Amino acid sequence: MAISKIFGKKKDHSTVNKDMNKQKRYESLVRAYHRDLYRYAYWLCKDQHIAEDLVQETCLRAWKAIDSLKDEKAAKPWLITILRRENARRFERKQFDLVDIDEPGNSGKTDDNEHHQQKWLQKQIMNLDIEYREPLFLQVVGGFTGDEISQILDLNKNTVMTRLFRARNQIKEQLDATSPSQGAIHG
Repeated sequence: MAISKIFGKKKDHSTVNKDMNKQKRYESLVRAYHRDLYRYAYWLCKDQHIAEDLVQETCLRAWKAIDSLKDEKAAKPWLITILRRENARRFERKQFDLVDIDEPGNSGKTDDNEHHQQKWLQKQIMNLDIEYREPLFLQVVGGFTGDEISQILDLNKNTVMTRLFRARNQIKEQLDATSPSQGAIHG
């Protein structure tokens, strides 16, 4: 019995090389952006297991659509967009009961000033409306530019820049309101 009958149609060398290049391209994307994807997924859902699932589903969808990525420079925003859409699908599939949960880790220990400031800033960012919170998070934590954020969120760049400006102003106003004396230097 011929080998081609056992394994089906014989692939030519160009198809094999193309498949190998696709695999290498995919693996390098996953290696380069896996941490950023996980960090963003965790920020979205605040659950380690769900974040891991989101990243896994994102990687699966990226594998299936890797041929549609034409510009390697756009890989990170492309992957973040896939992750955002995968997170939205999670809510389409299942309706969750919302429960208020206190932040874990408050053990009563005195934190150093920097840790306290970081927690305060995180809280202020999380208190922003989603339209301001998401672009600010993408810029501060994700390190994305205004152009990349506009691509990820499917918004006009001017809209993104306005939202970033307003988000920063809202946080500044909160900082001014919580400072013991107006006009104090913050740092």
